[in-house]
Amino acid sequence: MVQSTQQKEQPVRQIALVDAKNFYCESERVHNISLRGKPLVVLSNNDGCPVSRSDEAKALGVAMAGAWFKYKDLAKKHGIIALSSNYPLYADMSNRLMAVLRRFSPDQEIYSIDECFLDLTAFKRINLTDYGHDICRTVLKGLGLPVRVGIGSTKTLAKLANHCAKKRPEFNGVCNFNAMSPEEVNRVMSETEIGDLWGVGRRLAPQLIELGICNVLDLKNADSNRLREQFSVVMEKAIRELNGVMCIEIEEVPPPKQQIMSSKSFGQPITELAEISEAVTAYMCRAAEKLRGQKSAAGSVHVFLRTSEFKPDQPYYSNAVTIPLPTPTDDSRRLLIVALWALKKIYRPGFNYAKAGIMLGEIVPLEGVQTDLFSQVQSDPKSDKLMAAMDAINKKWGRSAIKVASEGFAKPWAMRQANKSPCWTTKWEELPVIED
Repeated sequence: MVQSTQQKEQPVRQIALVDAKNFYCESERVHNISLRGKPLVVLSNNDGCPVSRSDEAKALGVAMAGAWFKYKDLAKKHGIIALSSNYPLYADMSNRLMAVLRRFSPDQEIYSIDECFLDLTAFKRINLTDYGHDICRTVLKGLGLPVRVGIGSTKTLAKLANHCAKKRPEFNGVCNFNAMSPEEVNRVMSETEIGDLWGVGRRLAPQLIELGICNVLDLKNADSNRLREQFSVVMEKAIRELNGVMCIEIEEVPPPKQQIMSSKSFGQPITELAEISEAVTAYMCRAAEKLRGQKSAAGSVHVFLRTSEFKPDQPYYSNAVTIPLPTPTDDSRRLLIVALWALKKIYRPGFNYAKAGIMLGEIVPLEGVQTDLFSQVQSDPKSDKLMAAMDAINKKWGRSAIKVASEGFAKPWAMRQANKSPCWTTKWEELPVIED
């Protein structure tokens, strides 16, 4: 008896990328309808530059990440409204968005605060283009957020389809490459600049253009092995995914981070070590909370401190130090001892400091921590319970409901948020009130 060696043909993958349009701006408009239809921008930390723009602001020429002070005259002339970033509001709206999208597929990868991948391969008897429009209608009706949907046989193609759904009106918010002919997809690729492709961006685009690869179709037809040698395996995967070969799988559970960083620019120049220590304490406590959240421990602490490079009339100073730990730990207090000691080593009086930060490295799973026979820092059940209690209290009652005393209270280093909207959904005292 001869057995057939023919393999059963694998079904075409149906990967959707759902992306919220102008997410920060639209989150603000959900709770303040007077902002609708008006040019609106949301500014970065310390109100430095636009990180989200409404369509009306884009039409007036406001660029992403441009210095906001350069647009003051334009803002005054056209009535552009500028708001400070309201991260608690955006995080809450993101959680609500992902919960709604989870209804459309159990296989979900949250890629960023405003976008996620959905694996729709199992939905064989559904017109997925119509399903994409259903996603758009449901999110808009339930949350007030406009979203766009791109569908392809790989994550790279889904990303590209989503870009087309946002930029090309003929798709009406949903672009499904799997429902298009190969010739149609190739035409769209030929009309898309190489810098707009996920994994390439503006940094690698000039190098590819020098090689004659000016659009996405050029890259699809390029030699993946040759470009891997010139660039990296990431470029090879991008080419293979453009040709329909799934190289980047859906990650339903994100892998633990190998580094955790926490830093912010100060709201005003800081000169005193005590005030900088308060900021470093706050950053470390936040990073340690994330560390415990992924059930990991850190084996090194990196601390940096610098003045502003944008003030040539003032002396510039920048320094950093990395301290290895004898035993990895997730205890905020132990990590703080090291961080504050390192800060004292790099601090120099007489400078106007603009930014400080910390980074936890050498991260390992908590259950896999190798203890040191000669170290005095060992696992302490009482410490574990204390950290768990702090995290539980802060999760229930809000960040910094309970904190380490060295974080202080005045926070002169806190970032500027002169035009921050209320935390409509996360603070009782800022809930919207309907008056008679």
